[in-house]
Amino acid sequence: MWKVILKRLIIMIPQLFILSILVFGLAKLMPGDPFSGLAENPKISMEQIENIRRAKGFYDPWYVQYYRWFTDFLKGDFGLSYVSGKTVGTMIGERIWNTLNLSLLTAVLTYAIAIPLGMYAGRYNNSKADRAINLYTFIALSIPNFVLYLVMIVVFGFMLGLFPTSGSVDLGYQAGTLSYYINKLHHLILPATTMALLGTAGTIQYLRNEVIESKQSDYVKTARSKGVPIKKVYSGHIFRNSILPIAAFFGFTITGLFAGGIFVETIFGYPGMGELFYKSVMDRDYSVVTTLMLFSGMLTLIGSALSDIIMAIVDPRIKLD
Repeated sequence: MWKVILKRLIIMIPQLFILSILVFGLAKLMPGDPFSGLAENPKISMEQIENIRRAKGFYDPWYVQYYRWFTDFLKGDFGLSYVSGKTVGTMIGERIWNTLNLSLLTAVLTYAIAIPLGMYAGRYNNSKADRAINLYTFIALSIPNFVLYLVMIVVFGFMLGLFPTSGSVDLGYQAGTLSYYINKLHHLILPATTMALLGTAGTIQYLRNEVIESKQSDYVKTARSKGVPIKKVYSGHIFRNSILPIAAFFGFTITGLFAGGIFVETIFGYPGMGELFYKSVMDRDYSVVTTLMLFSGMLTLIGSALSDIIMAIVDPRIKLD
């Protein structure tokens, strides 16, 4: 297994190199430059902005700029935000744990809802319960994400007042106390539940179809003919084989959530990586945008490797080359 992990890490090196070139190229194609936002500051003249451009090597050849940017990234130096005046690393550090908490809670809720419903729908396919679950997945797949986000905010935030509609914690709570963490969890529940409700549809359908197919398999018929209880057949045979497609996407699910839900964090006013990316694009804060784009791409590469490794663990018959 360690050889597999090492091999995957080695393969990621050229992938990361190609990704960094694409991100750098896209940044150069964007209108303006990293210093354009300074023009909105009345205290800074155009001459001062031009001097900053020269001092930061903006007019150097593109390959020199790329080498400097990428080597600084590998060293952990993500540059400076010319909008906020903070380092990009500081800005990410202020929000990364919020996104991590939201991602983990969303993943837990997603699988806690999807796996039981998918197993039940597959076991009792064509029943009333199965038709109700299929209706739920149809609605979850067809409704635009932002529409459900707004509905959840209006209903549970404003009308019922059960959950806060912005922020990650209310003012007046001291960090590290039990009440502080309870309040943070209170802010997480609504956006995490909304994302989970939308994210369960695909998993439910995958699992349902696999269960229905597995019920007709020879190994299930053999187990039943030997007198194995139906409950054990489902828990020990069908479930393990049906979970494989879900395991294949698990790595992508975790890293995709961690990369930040731009829409959910922006609409819910939740201060995470997604909201930071949106604001940085609007403010033309290119040093932040390029860092987050490369960071998100790295997570996708990690998710691909993680999915393969999880697949090999779940099904020992699969050997990764």
